[in-house]
Amino acid sequence: MSQTPSVTGHEVTAIILAAGLGTRMKSSLPKAMHPLGGVPMIRLLIDKAAQVFDRIIVVVGPDMDDIASCVAPHKIIVQHERAGTGHAARQAAAEFGGGDVAVLYADNPLISVPLMQQLVAPRPDGVMLRLLAMRPKDPGRYGRLVTSGDDVQRITEWEDATEDERAISLCNAGMLCAAATDMRRWLNALTHDNAQGEYYLTDVVEQAAGEGRVAFIEGSEAELAGVNSRAELAAAERTLQEQLRAAAMADGVTLVAPETVFLSADTKLSQDCVIEPHVVFGPGVRLGRGVHVRAFSHLEGCTIGDNSRIGPFARLRPGTVCAAETHIGNFVELKATQLGQGSKVNHLSYIGDAEIGAGTNIGAGSITCNYDGVFKHKTSIGDHAFIGSNTIMVAPIRVGDATLVAAGSVLTENVADTDFAVARARQVAKPGRGQQMQDALKAKKEKS
Repeated sequence: MSQTPSVTGHEVTAIILAAGLGTRMKSSLPKAMHPLGGVPMIRLLIDKAAQVFDRIIVVVGPDMDDIASCVAPHKIIVQHERAGTGHAARQAAAEFGGGDVAVLYADNPLISVPLMQQLVAPRPDGVMLRLLAMRPKDPGRYGRLVTSGDDVQRITEWEDATEDERAISLCNAGMLCAAATDMRRWLNALTHDNAQGEYYLTDVVEQAAGEGRVAFIEGSEAELAGVNSRAELAAAERTLQEQLRAAAMADGVTLVAPETVFLSADTKLSQDCVIEPHVVFGPGVRLGRGVHVRAFSHLEGCTIGDNSRIGPFARLRPGTVCAAETHIGNFVELKATQLGQGSKVNHLSYIGDAEIGAGTNIGAGSITCNYDGVFKHKTSIGDHAFIGSNTIMVAPIRVGDATLVAAGSVLTENVADTDFAVARARQVAKPGRGQQMQDALKAKKEKS
């Protein structure tokens, strides 16, 4: 699938290795499918890689249909035998093409577009291969780069490293790029004579160094650290949230307490939005200019028009579209609802599977009864209607334009335009009976 033109001037293919089970995650979910910023980490990586590479090939393990669906429409290669990273990359060799090929890892989802562009940029004469490196605070079990001056001689995996080599602070970040013809040849020459009995992708570095120079670009641990455990996943989420918050504020969004706001990778906040503390954005949220989201609100899969007010303690669920200048207040939940310009649902209401016109007010405690236990049904409310407090609308139902519905009504039939609807029992007063009943209850309590 063709992407944006590569920075090299010729075709560059990305091979993303995603066959790992992630045993340290202790999960039935493949490692690459664990979410960051509300989306699977492999999707986060692919969306950025698509801005750099001409083609993307994903190598998965057997029975990883969920990954295959997630990365569509990009090509999938199955590694039926998990025999190491070199073996995984070799499975895609027939798809390398004739330009350059870069190998990326699904568990390195925070790499930035600029760093990927540096990785695949034209290499100086004599440089056979370029790779990414970092100096993590805790080098742990990362492979170590053995260098001579500015050139890499080889990479030693932690399991095979000597004590002196383990003391090296410059670590392999995993990602590398070379000419497709060279990469294919190096991969075919790999052996598995090592502590783990696997084909290491890192062994191509020593082969490349034997034919020319191997250069490295040093990046930050924040964007190059791998995600192999739940703790590392949480650390990556912290890093991503910091990046997303900083980007939002740079674009003219006010985050009153940034550290308490959680964004999804695809959250779109327009200029002059104000986000109060403890707001969570699930996937698929779009806010227009000047939207004010008050504290402790949760938004997911919704679009909010300019100058609207949301919350506090509001929940907007997928399929909700609010036009400009709408008000959604405290303890209000909207699901799959179209709310017209200037309309208000301000207090303690549930509105689901509904279309509401412009300038309509939904009173406190009102609900649409949209589910009969099997099917969902639609409620339609016109323009400039006034729905009194504690109204129950039993769908399917239509309430017309400029209608007035009395508080406490239970609507089971349509209301025509401009009508006044009352659907409740008539109030009956029994003189003196209230005191009699209270006295009787108190006497009963004294006897018990």
